[in-house]
Amino acid sequence: SLFFNSLYLLDSRHCVFALTLLTLLMQVVVEANSWWSLAMNPLLIPEAYIIGAQPLCSQLVGLSQGQKKLCQLYQDHMQYIGEGAKTGIRECQYQFRHRRWNCSTVDNSSVFGRVMQIGSRETAFTYAISAAGVVNAVSRACREGELSSCGCSRAARPKDLPRDWLWGGCGDNLNYGYRFSKEFVDAREREKSYPKGTYESARLLMNLHNNEAGRRTVSDLAHVSCKCHGVSGSCSLKTCWLQLADFRKVGDALKEKYDSAAAMKLNSRGKLVQMHSKFNAPTSHDLVYIESSPDYCLKNQSTGSLGTVGRLCNKTSEGMDGCELMCCGRGYDQYKAQIVERCHCKFHWCCYVKCKRCTKIVDQFVCK
Repeated sequence: SLFFNSLYLLDSRHCVFALTLLTLLMQVVVEANSWWSLAMNPLLIPEAYIIGAQPLCSQLVGLSQGQKKLCQLYQDHMQYIGEGAKTGIRECQYQFRHRRWNCSTVDNSSVFGRVMQIGSRETAFTYAISAAGVVNAVSRACREGELSSCGCSRAARPKDLPRDWLWGGCGDNLNYGYRFSKEFVDAREREKSYPKGTYESARLLMNLHNNEAGRRTVSDLAHVSCKCHGVSGSCSLKTCWLQLADFRKVGDALKEKYDSAAAMKLNSRGKLVQMHSKFNAPTSHDLVYIESSPDYCLKNQSTGSLGTVGRLCNKTSEGMDGCELMCCGRGYDQYKAQIVERCHCKFHWCCYVKCKRCTKIVDQFVCK
């Protein structure tokens, strides 16, 4: 009887342990999902967003409770949030195309995989560029009349604009795009609450800071654009409006901020402070991180690194795209590849360019 009672208690404990483990695993899976998945979701078509179609919002993968509520209120915005995320991901992949970590997407729910669970520089850049992408997409959708709750920019006339120039036109609605991005993108972080001094609280502050840095970069780069009017193009009159910069400029600016990102730690009051006080303190326009990056050389399931095996490298470069650094000293293989490109292009009157397609054999180098 004692033996069977002991066995029963042991089985009960195993069950409790198994249930606890399963709960933790489920939390990890839920936490791994992100609103970034809207960039990968094939359902994002305008016709799908019918007023009152709440089941659609509940079906979208990766949204927090607050983001689902915003989805229900602003269903016509969801397509542009997805476009913003996609723009951010594409720009991330462009900026890191010559780096060991090249912003690869690994699935349709977590998008970037476990690598985003590390509070690294790369994570900082990804949060910033995706928040910037949403500002960009929503601001332009307002200007184009695609959203019911906003229209052209109502930005105040710049003080330095010449008095005889008209301030009008239909500018990108940066103010609305900025506010909506802050409300939607930050919602997941603002719903959470962690004890002061924990890693989770530091990571939450890091994410919010980098989201804001991305939005501010879009705002900082917005500029006044003008169009001439007048007889025979005399430009006797100009109409001007607010216009967002090309998103490549946003990516370039954030990449510079990535290179100079500040390492942070929590102080005794639960605030993020700079780890190395000899440097200037980061502003709300700068990127911050709380953990060192893995080297990304080899595939590692625990960090989410995909490694650089099979990556193309540049034999003659001494930079990060060079074979020595890209391949982490493992060496590389050389092979011949056939590429097709446009050639012998001619301008024909009027007005088009006609090219032939030529093939050529080139040497390519791939990391072992």
